Amino acid sequence: MKSKYYWLNRMLTLYVPITVILAFILFPLYWTVRTSLMYERDIVSLPIRYLPTPTTFSNFVTAWDAVGFNMYFRNSLIVAFVSVIIITFFSIFVGYSLSRFKFRGKNVFMFMMLTTQFLPAAMLIIPLFIIFGNLNLLDNHFSLVIINTTMQLSFNSILMRGFISGIPIELEEAASIDGCSRIGAIFRTVIPLLLPGLVATAAFSFVGVWNEFLYAFMFMTSRTNFTLPIGLRMVIGEYTANHGLLAAGSIIALVPALLMFVYLQKYLVAGLAAGSVKG
Repeated sequence: MKSKYYWLNRMLTLYVPITVILAFILFPLYWTVRTSLMYERDIVSLPIRYLPTPTTFSNFVTAWDAVGFNMYFRNSLIVAFVSVIIITFFSIFVGYSLSRFKFRGKNVFMFMMLTTQFLPAAMLIIPLFIIFGNLNLLDNHFSLVIINTTMQLSFNSILMRGFISGIPIELEEAASIDGCSRIGAIFRTVIPLLLPGLVATAAFSFVGVWNEFLYAFMFMTSRTNFTLPIGLRMVIGEYTANHGLLAAGSIIALVPALLMFVYLQKYLVAGLAAGSVKG
């Protein structure tokens, strides 16, 4: 029989902390949605209105059509889609090599890969700007694909290594006995079982590329090539900011990542559980 203090203890140790954490996380999101649904004069007026009254969708229409978020959205989608495909493809083979092969300097190589993640992004701007300038890649989305792939590949390769280590090597050995080459065994046995890991890797790389601001801000000079983070920055003026447009643009930028995580949630959980296996 449960103690009479059981539910009190459970409430104090479980429900109250969860409620506080959820409120802390969700309130800024609610405030952004609330701001995006109000006229600018009502946003800045006093007293503060906690509900979007009166409600309007004009901020979304203006941000999408007049400000150009439809163009920024398309550019971000192109850069993210191409980058994620390249990152995922190469992560499979780098992660496979780190998981299945033993070679001299393997631990040092992995350490060097991880140390690249600690380099400040700002430190690389000048040399990359010079390199891309000499290659005529400034104000070109291909430069963003290159830099995003380079920055994301190391972490996602290590992540993929954990996923592949959770797949029994006996399956590949059985495939090789049946006449498969190593590449054939990878495509026939490893990749079909790697779907949760592929989804998790693609999701993390997508979020990283989708939110990237610094390099896009430095390398893109034409408004027609701006991505969503730069578009949000352009809404803020030198002395003023249109809070409604900024909030509406933020919601537009949030929706793809949010829908992706909601749709792929089951694969993400399975992938992260598989990636916890040590190689």
